[in-house]
Order: sequence, then structure tokens, then C-alpha cells
Amino acid sequence: MIYEKLDDDMVKCGICPHRCLIKPGKRGKCKTRENRDGVLYSLVYSSISAMANDPIEKKPLFHFYPGSTAFSISTVGCTFHCHHCQNWSISQAEPESGLTREFPPEEIVSAAKRSGSRSIAYTYNEPFVFYEFVYDTAKIARENKIKNILVTNGYATPEAIEKIAPLIDAANIDVKSMSEEFYKEICGARLQPVLDAVLLMKEKGIHIEITYLVIPQKNDSVDEIKKFVEWVKGNLGLDVPIHFSRFYPHYKMTNLNPTPVQTVIKAREIGQKAGLHYVYCGNIPGQGENTYCYNCNQLIVGRWGYVIEEYKLAKGNTCPNCGAKINIIGERE
Repeated sequence: MIYEKLDDDMVKCGICPHRCLIKPGKRGKCKTRENRDGVLYSLVYSSISAMANDPIEKKPLFHFYPGSTAFSISTVGCTFHCHHCQNWSISQAEPESGLTREFPPEEIVSAAKRSGSRSIAYTYNEPFVFYEFVYDTAKIARENKIKNILVTNGYATPEAIEKIAPLIDAANIDVKSMSEEFYKEICGARLQPVLDAVLLMKEKGIHIEITYLVIPQKNDSVDEIKKFVEWVKGNLGLDVPIHFSRFYPHYKMTNLNPTPVQTVIKAREIGQKAGLHYVYCGNIPGQGENTYCYNCNQLIVGRWGYVIEEYKLAKGNTCPNCGAKINIIGERE
């Protein structure tokens, strides 16, 4: 889906902003799409590398059917090559790696139903690399009243988002930095298309939450955090939940130390001082995970890690103390 045929059996992929020009017999940067005699094929359709029933808070989605589980699946490959990827063993693997098993869309939906999950999350590696499979699975899931979630780096073209948006209910999108240099050197990509994708997903009515992984010496300066917060405030409004997450050394960044807890707390404080309504700490169980009413500071949802310990949302998803509308989709399970 979504590619252009060119002269001499060349093709131009239209799924992500790399827009790879692919010669016959060659693949795009994601390693999962191959030009065979002028026709672009997905090499990972129905190829599943991981499958688990996760708390939805793990995605992280704090404001979408709290306490529910998301049937989570992945394949191999990615549009990025992040030096700090925690799932690099599948994101940087090729279709021939032997890491996958075949599961057609119907089996995924059946498994999600048996698990009791309210949603299917396309996650662990970049969902846009198995776009066709996500699209077909999401259609069947929608017919079975199961929600669809993307956990994505946001590197998707407008045409790819436009086509799949009617099937997607929620997305957690990584904004990895506010620096083009960071995206170029660390991820092998560009920042602006990610920001554009965030805006388009919100415009299409998808519930979005943003994760910003705070990495020491790379994207943790007060100026950059403020720049990110101001972009969110100016472009997304005050109600979009933000997760400042603690970095742990992985892959090609094992030379760095874990992010100091205080750095993540400071990032959250910057977001709160700017007026954002829902700002969280991630990867620090028991710290900065609760949801409070932005109007009266009433505790709405008390969390410890992925566990909900208190839940005080009133009818109509409002604050029980002052009646303010809280941006939480669905009821607690």
C-alpha cells in the first residue's frame, strides 16, 4: 500500500518520510519492504515477533481505558536506527532473522478476544513498517468492538496517516528531542515530520499521548525541555498527556548513565509550571504517576507503576470535587 511506480521498475515508498527510492531487488531503509520487478512488497505481513497482554499503562497510555489490558504485537524492522533503542534486537532485525512466526489478522483478533483485552496495541517495534498488516488487523478488530492503538515514533507520511486514521483510536507518539541534529545523528531521521504527524493524528481525532525519553547529555537541557513543553502548549493545547521517561543504557548508548531521577522530576515540573494539565514521570515507579484535577488538585487516579491504586473519576469523566472535565477516554476496568 502507498507507493509510486517509476521508470525502469523503480518504486518510491510513501509510508514514511524517508520516501525511499528503491531499485528492483532492493529494500527500503526499514529493511521490510522490497521492490520485486517494479512492485513493492511487504516482507513482514503476518510475521509476529512478540505477543503479550500488557497493562495499557505500559504503552504508556494513562488516559485511555485505565486499568484495561492491551493485546500487544510486533514484527521486526524500524524506520529509525536509534542508538538507544531498548528493543533493538527486533527493531534492527531483518525479516529473515528467524525471530517471527506467522499469525494472520483473524488469529490476532481472536487471541485478543480470548485474552479479554479491550484493545490491540501495535508496539515494541515501529508499527508503520507492517502497515498493511496493522491496517487489515485493525479493520477486523473494529468489527469486533476492539480498540486499536499505535505506539509509534511518529515517522509517517500524511497519506499513510490519513488512510489508517479512521481505524486508530489512540496513539502514544515518541518525540525524542526538539533538535534536528539529535534526530539526524541518533535516529537517522528528521524531527519536523514527527511534529507534523503528531498534529495530524490529533486533527484526525485520535487520542494521543506523548513520550519524551530524557537522555543525559543528549536532550535533557532545561532549554530543550522548555522548547518541547512550549511546542506542546502552543500546538496541542493543555490537555494532551505528556510522559517524561527515564533513560536506561541500551544498545549503542551503554556508555551513558541512567537519567538522574531529579532530572525527570524537573522536566515534569517545567511542564506543570507551563500549565500543562497532565504531566508524568516514566520508568520511576511511585514518582509522578498520579493524575490530579488541573482545576482543584483533587487526586483522580493514584498509580504505582502499572497498577491503579485509587480511582475517583466521577460520572461523565469529571472531577468528583469541582466537576471539571478530565481528559480520560473510557471507564476504568
